[in-house]
Amino acid sequence: MTLVAYEVRTNGSRSNGVPTRARALHRPKVMLRNVGWVCVGAALLLTSGGVAAIATAEPGFALRHLVHLLVGLAAAAIVAVPHYRWTQRLSYPLLAVVLAMLVFVLIPWVPDVIVRPRNGARRWINLLVTDFQPSELAKIVYVLALANYLRFRSNYRRLLGLLLPLALTFVPMSLILIEPDLGTAMLFLPTLFAMLIAAGAKLRHLAMVILLGLSLAPAMYPLLKPHQKDRLKALVAQVTGDTRYENDIGYQGARAMTLAGAGGWRGLGKQHAAALIIYNHLPEDHNDMVFAVICCRWGLLGGAATWAGFLVLCTGGLLIASQCKDPFSRLVCVGIVALLFSQMTINTGMAIGVMPITGMTLPFVSYGGSSLVSAWIMIGLLLNIAMRRPRYLAREAFAYDRTDIEV
Repeated sequence: MTLVAYEVRTNGSRSNGVPTRARALHRPKVMLRNVGWVCVGAALLLTSGGVAAIATAEPGFALRHLVHLLVGLAAAAIVAVPHYRWTQRLSYPLLAVVLAMLVFVLIPWVPDVIVRPRNGARRWINLLVTDFQPSELAKIVYVLALANYLRFRSNYRRLLGLLLPLALTFVPMSLILIEPDLGTAMLFLPTLFAMLIAAGAKLRHLAMVILLGLSLAPAMYPLLKPHQKDRLKALVAQVTGDTRYENDIGYQGARAMTLAGAGGWRGLGKQHAAALIIYNHLPEDHNDMVFAVICCRWGLLGGAATWAGFLVLCTGGLLIASQCKDPFSRLVCVGIVALLFSQMTINTGMAIGVMPITGMTLPFVSYGGSSLVSAWIMIGLLLNIAMRRPRYLAREAFAYDRTDIEV
């Protein structure tokens, strides 16, 4: 990069030997009118739709979802106000804390009053007023730590430099898988791949990462719990038209597809949809399978509107990333978009029978305090980055020389 020297006239005011106006050229400015509000608006619409869908399936949980929304908005505001640079400085310490919490929930002698097992899974820490799921926070901290590492070109343009990103991925991913929480663990690899692409990793290195992931997939199968293996069997049976598991291990998937298809194009309305949901006994109708409730009540148009809301949100996040000159902020935006889009794709795929059921929530829409608050923290980070106008005198992020662009 060529640095151009020029003179700045001032009235003699100086700070630390640097003219004030010259310092202003380096200082980022806060811009209240920005594309980040598009992400906020899309998230609010999705959460509102979630309240209506939850009220259809489990009316008692709708008010709680609104309370969780208020907590999420407060968390987003707290994250959005200070400069995002503090997240870069704290990314590694926060990662250490999150990994410690992921280990803590797996310790077998921790009393149940502190770590509450549910359906054989140890994922939640009791905070008296609510339960906290460390894996939800782990997703955010993982993006911050990975972005902090990948902001240096020398860290990802070498094959050996990719070892640390792989370690940053597989350590929390393995701990979450042991809980077990297959759904959340599945989000780390697509996020890693998207951030490596955004950073500019070499294509041959990315191909090696993909081959490594594909080769390790069969080796991970023996580590799955029996119920997780059953869900894979049920998915294969659904795809092949085998109905023998519909009243057994494939019951939840079969009920979800039935209700999603019952909505047709325009849906059945609240009362009719609520009655069908009750008599079909759809498990986790307000949580993991809320997309089936949306399709039942509002039909294909409601499902398409949900997808459109996520596409608007993700497009806004990518536009924010495109305006960033700072590598860290750009990578954080890409990582958040990859996380939210992957989670939405997997969850909606579960409801229509094209993805295995993994117990994953639909961001902003499904009932769940930790899930909703963590999703809004991501929105707060996007808004934080969007508000900071790029500095005038700043190096372009990821500006490669011709010799850097290698296959």
